[in-house]
Amino acid sequence: MASNLRFRVVEEAFKKNAVKVEARSERPSEYFGKYVFNRQKMYKYLPKTVYDKLVDVIDNGARLDSSIADDVAEGMKRWAQDMGATHYTHWFQPLTEGTAEKHDAFINHDGKGGMVENFSGKLLVQQEPDASSFPSGGIRNTFEARGYSAWDPTSPVFIIDDTLCIPTIFIAYTGEALDYKAPLLRALHAVDRAATDVCSLFYDDVRKCQVNLGWEQEYFLVDEGLYSARPDLMLTGRTLMGHESAKNQQMDDHYFGTIPDRVQAFMKDLEIQALELAIPCKTRHNEVAPNQFELAPIFEECNLAVDHNMLLMSLMKRVARNHGFRVLLHEKPFDGINGSGKHNNWSISTDTGILLHAPGKTPEENLRFVTFIVETLMAVYRHNGLLKASIVSATNAHRLGGNEAPPAIISSFLGTQLTELLDHIETSDANDLFTLKGKKGFEVDIPQIPDLIIDNTDRNRTSPFAFTGNRFEFRAPGSSANCASAMIALNSAMAESLADFYSRVSNRISQGESKITAIIEVLKEDIKTCRPVRFDGNGYSDEWVEEARRRGLDVEKSCPVIIEHYLDEATVRMFESTKVMNRKELEARNEVKWEMYVKTVQIEARVLGDLAMNHIIPVSTHYQSTLIKNVQGTKDVFPAEKASRLCSRNMKLIEEIAERTEAIERFVEELTEARRVANRIADIHQRAIAYHDTVCPKMELIRNEADHLEMIVEDGLWTLPKYRELLFIR
Repeated sequence: MASNLRFRVVEEAFKKNAVKVEARSERPSEYFGKYVFNRQKMYKYLPKTVYDKLVDVIDNGARLDSSIADDVAEGMKRWAQDMGATHYTHWFQPLTEGTAEKHDAFINHDGKGGMVENFSGKLLVQQEPDASSFPSGGIRNTFEARGYSAWDPTSPVFIIDDTLCIPTIFIAYTGEALDYKAPLLRALHAVDRAATDVCSLFYDDVRKCQVNLGWEQEYFLVDEGLYSARPDLMLTGRTLMGHESAKNQQMDDHYFGTIPDRVQAFMKDLEIQALELAIPCKTRHNEVAPNQFELAPIFEECNLAVDHNMLLMSLMKRVARNHGFRVLLHEKPFDGINGSGKHNNWSISTDTGILLHAPGKTPEENLRFVTFIVETLMAVYRHNGLLKASIVSATNAHRLGGNEAPPAIISSFLGTQLTELLDHIETSDANDLFTLKGKKGFEVDIPQIPDLIIDNTDRNRTSPFAFTGNRFEFRAPGSSANCASAMIALNSAMAESLADFYSRVSNRISQGESKITAIIEVLKEDIKTCRPVRFDGNGYSDEWVEEARRRGLDVEKSCPVIIEHYLDEATVRMFESTKVMNRKELEARNEVKWEMYVKTVQIEARVLGDLAMNHIIPVSTHYQSTLIKNVQGTKDVFPAEKASRLCSRNMKLIEEIAERTEAIERFVEELTEARRVANRIADIHQRAIAYHDTVCPKMELIRNEADHLEMIVEDGLWTLPKYRELLFIR
């Protein structure tokens, strides 16, 4: 029987032992970057002149000298072969939220009937993937297949198994970006230019500004056997039905709790392999929900951090299977408990220090700090809707606004000290230079415990974009997303904001104002302008939604409608002025986003309909038949009056099952018809809206009925592993 199969699957899952991870005698520092062509290996395998030119490209943004490409390729090949690699690939990030690669061997004909191992600079620098087979939003048609991948020297090559992986951008034959990396690199370059200009108002020695990113990857682990017994998990990444467990996260006992042995073994294995790929894993812990965990690295330069996150997501899936797990990166795989995000800790630094660090040693340094804080707020205010559009998806929409996830309204938390400081500047005299308080001590009043150092800001868990000391934490991105999407929007908006600030200050100086006066007067204007985006209160409250609407912030909840912000005139103007993306690229990306939304919901709807008709209804009616036989037998044995009393409960269950299964069948028919109607809409934008407005609500109706039936039907007959089995690793 199917029920017995479920119990066997559950039993086998609970019997699994942790895979033994081989003990390492070396310290992490000794094998960090083992499979990465880092500077140490570059110095060893490249001629000195070639090494110097390549480092100049990486550090100073110099244009790559094509004359060194062959030497670099030869050095990479020799290192890769010494490490056992036999193939190479251009590793890029198309608009699928994943990565792509095509492997080629280091071989060619030698002209004498044999083979020779070679790898030229031409093959390193550029390749030609099929651009029509990836999402392009209409930029490429099926008969227009040509596209190019081009080497990104700023992100080191690495080895996976027997393949040398070369990080690259991916563009169309006509020049438009078809990936995340190309516009991200443009956005980072735009911030570098604009921030360096602003820094020149304060320092003479700043030559380069760099965006830093520290992501926090949340994820769920599920036993592989249980995963395989849930078609919805396998095909959509989340449970489309399932009644919540009597015990889930309400006791707060999983968060930061003791890590289960099997999970600890997985984490250790994952960290070792990640460190060998130079991913600087730092933190691991249990998250709030059962079976939910987190991994976080030390922050890195933004482009490299994005590459490392994409690599890690791929790596953790493979390592998990070796330990009898499946990793769930869906933002909301289980209803009723916390979802998973990917907090993006964002900051800007220079070749001389961190720009968002305070307090400074002088009033001028504090003024620099405030300038970058305020212009960040201006970026978030001006492009409030765009930042939300950069993180919404069919999957993240289930997470935003509930169970510790930030609300779907982008606001910024600053804390009491910064808020009071900005209020003071707004009303102060231009010559009133100010000071910032540093961290203060806090006496615990326990003799054995030393004094604590208290940060000058608290944390607000409901804020999507909170200042946390020397960085902003953008908490809204989803766990399955490519960080680049949010980083492209944020950094482009920041570049525009800084450029506008520098222009207005320079104009005032040219008219005779002193530099300090000009800076403070422009800051006062911007502090007043961006005030609506500052919010230190409870982002979950109903009152905040109404208040945010009055402030002019975006409060829309429909994913397809939110995506429209990519085509706002202010958005197009910003992306074009910073040279990150043009209108054609933005229109294409919107087409892709709407299409991905439709396909995601469409797959979920089809899976849910199949489960409802082929699992839920048959199991429920089978149990109903058992109850009917029981009622008939009871009436044969007992007198009519007593039989009626004894059968009353079963009669209610028989009736409820009949009503709920009839409702499911009706809702599935309505769901199918809603899909048919939506699919006939030619415009992909309107089709996505139709899926949101007409298909998704039908799915919720089906789930409600199925979840009630799960609590009615005999446990031994239920074919699908339940939440109480999926959520607790033994």
